[in-house]
Amino acid sequence: MAKRKVDTENRGFQTRWESEYMFTKVAGKPVCLLCGESVAVLKEYNLRRHYETKHADKNKNMDMEQRLQKAEELKRGLKSRQALFKKAKSQGQAAVKASFILAEEIAKSARPFTEGDFIKNCMIKVCDEVCPEKRQLFLNVSLSRNTIAERVDQLSINLKEQLVKKGKDFIAYSLAVDESTDISDIAQLSIFIRGVDSNLSVTEEFLALRPMHGTTTGHDLYEEVSRCVNEMELPWEKLVGLTTDGAPAMCGHRSGLVAKIREKMQEENATGELTAYHCIIHQEALCGKALKMEHVMSIITRTVNFIRAKGLNHRQFKAFLTELETEHGDLPYHTEVRWLSQGKVLQRCFELREEICLFLDSKGKDTTQLRDEMFLCEMAFLCDITSHLNAINLQLQGRDRVISDMYSTVKAFKTKLTLWETQMRKENLSHFPSCQTMKEKLSTSAFPSTQLADKIGMLAADFRRRFADFEAQKSRLELLGNPFAVDVESSPPNLQMELIDLQCNDALRAKYAAVGAAEFARFLPGTMPQLRIQAAQTLSMFGSTYLCEQLFFDEPEQNITQKSTYC
Repeated sequence: MAKRKVDTENRGFQTRWESEYMFTKVAGKPVCLLCGESVAVLKEYNLRRHYETKHADKNKNMDMEQRLQKAEELKRGLKSRQALFKKAKSQGQAAVKASFILAEEIAKSARPFTEGDFIKNCMIKVCDEVCPEKRQLFLNVSLSRNTIAERVDQLSINLKEQLVKKGKDFIAYSLAVDESTDISDIAQLSIFIRGVDSNLSVTEEFLALRPMHGTTTGHDLYEEVSRCVNEMELPWEKLVGLTTDGAPAMCGHRSGLVAKIREKMQEENATGELTAYHCIIHQEALCGKALKMEHVMSIITRTVNFIRAKGLNHRQFKAFLTELETEHGDLPYHTEVRWLSQGKVLQRCFELREEICLFLDSKGKDTTQLRDEMFLCEMAFLCDITSHLNAINLQLQGRDRVISDMYSTVKAFKTKLTLWETQMRKENLSHFPSCQTMKEKLSTSAFPSTQLADKIGMLAADFRRRFADFEAQKSRLELLGNPFAVDVESSPPNLQMELIDLQCNDALRAKYAAVGAAEFARFLPGTMPQLRIQAAQTLSMFGSTYLCEQLFFDEPEQNITQKSTYC
């Protein structure tokens, strides 16, 4: 005979037991209102036995009405005690949650963990003025250095667990890898991942920052990346793209990181092909060197350094500009690492060219070069073309950038270069305002439009050379950018039937027009599996190592000195 299970007998608590035996029901169990003990099995016999053996003498002289009042009073007391415990628990949970929130903000801002104590002191002082009755609640928030370190560690572990869980659903993922050296001469390898799941939702996350205390050969880089991929339990066969900073250790054909990862994928019998890219932003910045106008920039740099390097000269120059009531009150510094600073320095020097010459004259410096008309024309051209290069650089920056959009930006700039070259040969300076200013002020010599047009041609040629790897993927990128304009006949055979269905579907065409290329991929129906896979692979690709660069620049103790030397 099967053993009885009393918890399946659906026994109910009867209201009369409250006054007869001084019991109430708490969380499904009968609890004595007099002593707080609970009875295991909900049976009247058990309740009566407990009451008669432990509390019978206490209430024997009470009538039924008095017993009811006594039971209600005891129930109210029980509820108030429960509410007190719940409130204390809620306040404790809120204090812990607040500690985690502040730890996250401290970590995001790259501030030292000791900032927690400072923040807490500020909170207490504000509380004393605004709501002194809640001072204890703020005191309960633990923000000591050790607590913040522990909280950050717990957040890190949780984020890693979430990413591992998400990674299991990726149908394609890519990596962005960049290596730099900090001020203590330790190489830091940063790795970011961009994965796409079956719903074509994109996850872009920081994967690891690994210090490298020894050599930084392609094999060393591969070991760190491989270890990171294996720790995250990511399948090698789903790796479709690798974007690097273009260093030889990254892109070497035999022993570089890219070559090593391709060998690893062959060992894992991965059927897909790894697509490797050199960061678009790096290449765009390097293209500017094709102008070969270092002689202009060196003169500008020497001039700025003379004014800014010595405190007396700097103070006198600012006072001089104030006296002249110029629009700008100072000159910015230029550093090779921060590419955008060159354009700002050139623009400011061109606008203050006359004031700079007057100040240098007062210091007894030779200004012959700075007053030379050919030099001024070249400086004006370099100022304008650098401004255009900075504009495209800014367009290529940012998180969650789709590689097809970045390719379209570069393609548009190459078309602009062709237009500018043609216009420059005709001395049409519509898009070169500084050059237009110089042309109007020339006294004797003609504006060197032919030489400057040749410079633009050299820049365009370097763009075509450096972005040849993206041109090789043109059809793949355009398939995501505008699938309705793709030539079906020239597309891969496994996509042709689905492309025809897509291009003939008016509803999907309207959806594409409404949401754009990046979001449209998620609306591809399940009846187009090949297109969805193709879209997932392209969406997962990094166009640049911007996130890695941003990580380095966000670290206050990082010093990226070698970026300008990559080629």
